[in-house]
Amino acid sequence: MADSVHSDQQNPVTKRGGGDPASRGRTTIADGVVEKIAGLAARDVVGVHAMGSGLSRTLGAVRDRVPGGGSAKSGATRGVKAEVGEVQTALDLEIVVDYGVSIADVAGSVRENVIAAVERMTGLEVVEVNIAVSDVKLPEEEEEEPESRLQ
Repeated sequence: MADSVHSDQQNPVTKRGGGDPASRGRTTIADGVVEKIAGLAARDVVGVHAMGSGLSRTLGAVRDRVPGGGSAKSGATRGVKAEVGEVQTALDLEIVVDYGVSIADVAGSVRENVIAAVERMTGLEVVEVNIAVSDVKLPEEEEEEPESRLQ
């Protein structure tokens, strides 16, 4: 009898609501969040020169120079499209690689880096990462910076 009284005194707190607090409620992650994480992770890979097509990069550079011209596709998400479900995500990336690198190796490294970063930060399962290589940056090519017509 004394043992049961003693054990009651050790655990006087009653649980309310039941279950683990982490399971009470829902967390949603926007497509743009996953796109940003994936874009930054892809840029970290050696051999990736840029993200997105030449046209999207040129338009983005023009928008960045216009006051208040920020776009929904910021530099961090350019070249990345994510579809996010409740527990899974799929990604499409468009990259420009440096001349001389193995495209297969760069694509594999991008896939590994993107999957690791997205799964670690969001807890979502990455079911696929599709990579489209839209261009190769040659050493003698100048950067595609449009002339600013604004003064």
